[in-house]
Amino acid sequence: MVRRAAGFILFGALALPGAYAQDHPTVEPETYRSDNYRAPTPTSLRGARTISTAEAEALWSSGTAAFVDVMPHVPRPANLPAGTLWREKTRLNIPGSIWLPDTGYGELAAATEGYLRAGLEQITGGDRAKLVVIYCLRDCWMSWNAAKRAVSWGYSGVVWYPDGTDGWQDAGLPLEKGTPAPRPGE
Repeated sequence: MVRRAAGFILFGALALPGAYAQDHPTVEPETYRSDNYRAPTPTSLRGARTISTAEAEALWSSGTAAFVDVMPHVPRPANLPAGTLWREKTRLNIPGSIWLPDTGYGELAAATEGYLRAGLEQITGGDRAKLVVIYCLRDCWMSWNAAKRAVSWGYSGVVWYPDGTDGWQDAGLPLEKGTPAPRPGE
C-alpha cells in the first residue's frame, strides 16, 4: 500500500509540472546547459538582469535596448535535390531584433561563437554596457546560455527575457517575420 501511495504522489507531481515548478524552482547551474533545451529555466542569471514581458515592452518602446533572438534556424540543405519542395519555417521575433540563430547551444563551434561575438558587437556598436535583451522562447535554455556567454565576455548590460516570443505574443504585442543575420561568408 505504501508503494502505491508513493507512486501516486510522483504521478501527481509529473501531471502538474507548473505547480511543481513554482514550488521547486530550477537552480541556476554553474555551466551552460547542453541538453534538453526546452525545459523549465532558472528565475535568474548571475551577472544579468532578468525581466518580465512588461519590462521587456518598456525597454522595447523606449528604444534604449538592443534585442537579440537566439532561436535556432534550420536552413535549406545544400545537397537538396533540384525540384525538391522546401518550406522554411517562419520565425516571428520582436520587431527590431537581430536574429543570431544557433548561438544558444551549450557548446558552440568556433565559427558560431565568432558569429555571436560579431552580432553582439554590431548591435551594441562596441559598447559593452549597452542594454542587450536576449531571448528565445519560454522555457528555453538557448537564451539563458547566450546571455550567460555575453556576461562571460564582459557585457555588463545583459538583460535576459525568459518568456521570449511566447510571453510577447501572449501579451498581444507585435511580432514580425525574422530573417537570420548573415553569417560570415554568406
